[in-house]
Amino acid sequence: MSRQQRQALDEMLRHGPLDIGGDVAEQRVVFGEMMASIPLPPDVSTTVGELGGVPVVTVETPASDPATVVVYLHGGAYAIGSAADAVGLAAEVVRRTDARAVCVDYRLAPEHPFPAAVDDALAVYRALLDDGLPSSAIAFVGESAGGGLVAATLVAAKDAGLPQPASAAVFSPWADLSVSGASAVSKAAVDPSLTPEGLRRRARDYLRDTDPTTPHASPVFADLTGLPPLLIQVGSHEILLDDAVRLAARAAECDVRVDLQVWSQVPHVFQGFAVMLDEGAEALDAAAAFTRAHWTDVTEGADAEAPEEESVPAAG
Repeated sequence: MSRQQRQALDEMLRHGPLDIGGDVAEQRVVFGEMMASIPLPPDVSTTVGELGGVPVVTVETPASDPATVVVYLHGGAYAIGSAADAVGLAAEVVRRTDARAVCVDYRLAPEHPFPAAVDDALAVYRALLDDGLPSSAIAFVGESAGGGLVAATLVAAKDAGLPQPASAAVFSPWADLSVSGASAVSKAAVDPSLTPEGLRRRARDYLRDTDPTTPHASPVFADLTGLPPLLIQVGSHEILLDDAVRLAARAAECDVRVDLQVWSQVPHVFQGFAVMLDEGAEALDAAAAFTRAHWTDVTEGADAEAPEEESVPAAG
């Protein structure tokens, strides 16, 4: 891990054009242009489609196994970003898990306030199940607001009586839309990407008159009982550090298996900078190993529980 790498990334983010609390229309263009400027590897393919009435982008490589699916939820504070913008990071997950990713193009605020994003993510999950894919072959991954949305969607799935997926991994989750974590203040000086004021503005766009502690909006306040194994990754140089720590604590209180990984002196969604930051690549490797392990656990468990076939004597 290189101190020079971290410093270079910090400088790039501090002087970049993206302002999460800025004008929504302008920042959508800025973010889209930033993501479009990063070329995809030639072996990555994308297919635009629809699941459950929701637009999606499916991301695959030649090694992708269609029998396993990562439902990928992008970030952008519920107001910025798209499934297409998430393809690059989703492809890094796909490459490491040998699955295919379904990036959900959920509706954005302020045009589509809460609970539009949760409804769309849940509709895609329900459509995958209705298509015959077992929940044990599905994993969720999300970053930033998409990380919080992963947890919120799993709570909504539980409330709807749907089975839980095999696992979920979230990167720098925004899991408390009241922005009440202590790190919103204590880490503000070292966070090169986010500000409490910017997050509060986006929270107002998304929530309107909804209480920010509503469980489907802020899963740190939800009953997480029954959720699948959860991996949470976060950097120590981000104001959402406490969101990750509190989400992990809440999961533990609810008897959910949870792995919390805090990576020192790295910024928000550092996994997205794996090409220039060693910690980003290592975190993606760890997330993929976690995801694969729980697919393996489920498969092995099913094999162990399967009844043995009775042998039938040959005739004559």
